[in-house]
Parts: sequence; structure tokens; C-alpha cells
Amino acid sequence: MGEVAHLFICLVHRFPMKAVESVEAIENKGFRGCIHGRPGSKRQVCLMDKETLDKFKLAPGEIKENVTVRGIDFQKLGIGQELQLGGAKLRITIPCDPCNRMDEIRMGLQEELRGQRGWLCRVIETGMIQMGDKIEVLEPNAVGEL
Repeated sequence: MGEVAHLFICLVHRFPMKAVESVEAIENKGFRGCIHGRPGSKRQVCLMDKETLDKFKLAPGEIKENVTVRGIDFQKLGIGQELQLGGAKLRITIPCDPCNRMDEIRMGLQEELRGQRGWLCRVIETGMIQMGDKIEVLEPNAVGEL
């Protein structure tokens, strides 16, 4: 079982993420107040593990994740996997490929993070998430849309 280490929302594109203590995840939308969430998108919420951030000497939120997770082996997760974060449920839809903005943080970071940039998710059950909430990895989704 993992833990929510940090939570972030994006108020304005290309600006630093805003750290929050709690956030409402809205079904098929994303985080309330975050401009990255869009109905129908596979990219509503970005998860990144603290262990990988530490490995690359990056601060939580620096690479624009919504949730910094501690204590889950991201290499063992996969598409369709469902996660319970506090009162909300998310489904992993696609890996988060590092974009060229990573090189704005540190030249070469885009390539360094390839295959380690975290997961993008869709919110499948509305609920509140708070820093410190436990994260339960549920059974992979056998049927249904990602």
C-alpha cells in the first residue's frame, strides 16, 4: 500500500504547479481547479512516484505531476489498473511520456525520464484526496473503457 505524499493542481499553463493539502477528484474530469483535466481525456490526472523523483534529484511537483506517490513500485503497475486514493478511484490509462518541457527543467531530463515519467489516469469515482491518504492498488480492470 502506498501513500499520497503531495498533491498539485495547475492553474495556468507553463506556470509552477500549486501545492494543495486536499483536492476533489471529479469523475471523468480530473482535479477540481486544475486546467489539465478534461472530460473524456485519458490524461486527467498524472501520478509520479517520489522514489523516481529522488533518484533524479527532482522536487515534488517539478515535473508537473498531480499526485506524488510514495511506496508503490510503478514498474509493477499497468494500463487498466485501478487505484483507490482516499475517497476517489482512478484508472491508469497510459504511461506519461516525458515531453520536451522536461529539458526546460534540466537539459537531457526528457531522455533520462523515458519509461519512468509516471502514469496518466482517468477519474472513475468522484471523491476527496488528502495528503497522507493511503493508496490501495486494486485488481486490474478486466473490461470497460480506459
